[in-house]
Amino acid sequence: MNKKLLALSLVLAFVLASCGGSGPSTKIDVTFAEFTFTPNAFTIPAGQEITLHAVNNGAVIHEFVIMKFGEAVGENFGDEDEGNIYWEVEVDPGQEATVTFTAPSDAGEYQIVCGTEGHYTAGMVGTLTVVAGE
Repeated sequence: MNKKLLALSLVLAFVLASCGGSGPSTKIDVTFAEFTFTPNAFTIPAGQEITLHAVNNGAVIHEFVIMKFGEAVGENFGDEDEGNIYWEVEVDPGQEATVTFTAPSDAGEYQIVCGTEGHYTAGMVGTLTVVAGE
């Protein structure tokens, strides 16, 4: 019986650790490389000031583009998407930037893309989840 309880406790601890459990954060740390954001999913509180620290380990300029709520890029990121951008920052290769922005007030999932030509279609995408304050 004690072995079963121990096994169940270990499984529960693993599941809780996998979920993160820390809730939304007002700080985003992200690394850019060719065609990837690491990590590529973030959870932030609605309406709060968010600090983003981005490091570009890639060989070209990369962008962190948050689309407006309910908007998503089609086949390619292009001029037609410019009006649907909530916020964006670009970082030169080998550089890093720390910037702030105000999180959207609408809770939900927002698409993140790299606006550098060809990077969206190559899979440089992510998700920003905005949660309502508690």
